Amino acid sequence: MRSELNDYDVKMQKTISALSNELASIRAGRATPVVLDRIRVDFYGTPTPINGVATISSPEPRLLVIQPWDRTMLKPIEKAIQASELGINPQNDGQVIRLVFPQLNEERRKELVKQVSKKGEDSKVAIRSIRRDAIENFKAMQKKSEITEDDLKQLEKQAQELHDKFIKQVDSTVAEKEKEILSV
Repeated sequence: MRSELNDYDVKMQKTISALSNELASIRAGRATPVVLDRIRVDFYGTPTPINGVATISSPEPRLLVIQPWDRTMLKPIEKAIQASELGINPQNDGQVIRLVFPQLNEERRKELVKQVSKKGEDSKVAIRSIRRDAIENFKAMQKKSEITEDDLKQLEKQAQELHDKFIKQVDSTVAEKEKEILSV
């Protein structure tokens, strides 16, 4: 019976992993190259992540330095950053692009916490949806006489336990990110 739940377990794990990736791209006052992961730059007609065309370093806690391998990429990288929702104006000196991350003010921190909470809630909805799909699938199996009613009850209980485990994981991941944002 456990094998019926494996697919749903994997889907829920993917939801947690997607949430972690989403939260990693939210900047919390310190510069980390991960915030650039979602930004794509046009590299000879192909949308490419910035780290695919440049070296990204963080020499100071609130500074990122982007050094393209090809200087002709400076302008496209600069445009891509400006067009993104990062909210930071890149400084291009003809050699490298510098991104100076301002200290977060209280209002911006609260906005970020709301964003984090919303992403957490979206993940919870996805996990609930996966549980609902699992239970519907188990009921269909029982209707086709592939499993007994006792098996159905057992699988429903296991699906609920799986759901609860992943919801707790979402809550702890969100709480951790909120704490990181609110710490000065």
